[in-house]
Amino acid sequence: MDAAKGGQNSLLMLAELAQHAAVMGEMGKLYTERYLQKSAYREARETGIQWVMSCLDKPRYFYKMFRMSPEIFWALHDLLVTNYGLTSTKKVSSIESLAMFLWIVGGPQSFAQAENRFTRSLWTVHKKFHKVLKCLCRLAKDNIAPRDPTFSTVHERLREDRFWPYFKDAIGALDGSHIKVVVPLDETISHTCRHGYTSQNVLAICDFDMRFTFAVTGWPGSAHDSRILSHALANFSSFPMPPKGINSFSINFDICITKELQTIFINSFIGKYYLADSGYANRVGYLAPYKGTTYHIPEFRHRSGPPQGKYEMFNFLHSSLRNVIERSFGVLKQKWRILKDMPSFSPSTQKRIIMACLALHNFIRDSKLRDKEFDRCDANEDYLLDSATEEEEESPDVENDDTMNDIRARIADALVSAMTP
Repeated sequence: MDAAKGGQNSLLMLAELAQHAAVMGEMGKLYTERYLQKSAYREARETGIQWVMSCLDKPRYFYKMFRMSPEIFWALHDLLVTNYGLTSTKKVSSIESLAMFLWIVGGPQSFAQAENRFTRSLWTVHKKFHKVLKCLCRLAKDNIAPRDPTFSTVHERLREDRFWPYFKDAIGALDGSHIKVVVPLDETISHTCRHGYTSQNVLAICDFDMRFTFAVTGWPGSAHDSRILSHALANFSSFPMPPKGINSFSINFDICITKELQTIFINSFIGKYYLADSGYANRVGYLAPYKGTTYHIPEFRHRSGPPQGKYEMFNFLHSSLRNVIERSFGVLKQKWRILKDMPSFSPSTQKRIIMACLALHNFIRDSKLRDKEFDRCDANEDYLLDSATEEEEESPDVENDDTMNDIRARIADALVSAMTP
């Protein structure tokens, strides 16, 4: 009986060993098929550079793929090569590197899609993307700045009858805009904005040509606009400060005769200012609208009748000028769609991508060449306004400045006087 049991145990062990051997054999087969018997690397009908060059011969198609015209592409390429360190290697030209970057941020397209489209390895796509990103961030330091640092000229937009001379000392507009980002789990709460998604609150200033003249990235979405501005004023020497007037503290209004002259006089004393929404305090250098009164242009458009009363009249014209920042953000996000759905890059890379897109925005605008999105905005001041407008979080009234409250009131009074028969 013992011999029978021993034989049975031996058979069971042999069966178990045979099962293990079968499993190991199957695993060996899978390993061989995947790693030892590789098929030939795919051969595309055309390489990445061949595709780019063929697109360059089709301007409309090139614009759809790379978000700019061929003329602007060549000008940007030459500038990056000449001044900002963009180079070619033996296998990848600078032309292909730049086109690959634009294709990724404009689509947006993933690195895997770029690998397939340009027939490059993921490592090559990654390396070239970050190389171009570095060059564009260098460009951003130079072209995200005022054309006229002294603000000595008055923009032609302000010379329109409805704005002149009331807003003659406005030098641009500022606002914050939320860019969706991906953050580590432990930073989710701080980056969750009032709209319910994780974001960076990007502070930006633009002039009336829709050029960004200053920008700060990296702030979590929960940060208040006024806090970001205060930090920028204290920590960035590149901040384009609005020039102060002759005397910002003691003004004798009795020497003025008419309300229009009073407005001109007080402006000369106050100096220049940016137009801001109610998310910022009304203080020297920053003119905010009246709170508790209709403000945004879509709100005026969606109701019958013109603005009523001096507060609405002021807010309507203030908003008509200040919406340049909303339209600028609208064009930025419409053109560089990676800003609508940021991939899971590191936080530092996400910040640099935003700055690179701002630099691309300014370069296109500075080129003076035709661009579909900018042309639409130039033809219609309401273009992209509804999609660009964000509900602002109001700043506390206690931060308001009495001097700017005076100038706001006097502009409103002058507007009423000018429109009253």
